[in-house]
Amino acid sequence: MAGYRKLGRTSDQRKAMLRSQVTALLYHGKIRTTETRAKETRKIAEGLIAMAIREKDNYDMVTVTAKVPRKDKDGKRVKEEKNGRRVTVYDEVQKEIKKDRPSRLHARRQMLKVLYGVTEIPATPAGKKKNTKEVDLPAKLFDEIAPKYVSRNGGYTRIVKIGQRKGDAAMEVLLELV
Repeated sequence: MAGYRKLGRTSDQRKAMLRSQVTALLYHGKIRTTETRAKETRKIAEGLIAMAIREKDNYDMVTVTAKVPRKDKDGKRVKEEKNGRRVTVYDEVQKEIKKDRPSRLHARRQMLKVLYGVTEIPATPAGKKKNTKEVDLPAKLFDEIAPKYVSRNGGYTRIVKIGQRKGDAAMEVLLELV
């Protein structure tokens, strides 16, 4: 007996589909899919959430010095003349950052093996291309999702049956974070 469902796909297609469903579930909080796909997606998502809960406080706060370009009132970089060339002026700034300990770094890398990158695009058409930003899903797992489930021992997702799909009568469900 196999340890997983094959879902009528080749292994690379199945892995890609499950990765995209787990990514969508963690980004949006819920997805609508078939029952068998939801059960497979749930296994992977709950493992990632459990990993995030284990490692959520495993970091050190470190003060670093960073060079940041100086900006004018319009938000553009300030440039000055040096040796006949225009050069950007930089200021040194002290920043507090979270430095992962080795086990948390390993957990982050394990999450990145499963999760796809997510790009957030603004709804307004003006500056749509310019204002896109990458979403750090492992950071979202550590900072937002894990603290909600610290007191829970498993069961981070819920499957709610919706009914049969019109085209092929497959049982559709709503897979959501509890």
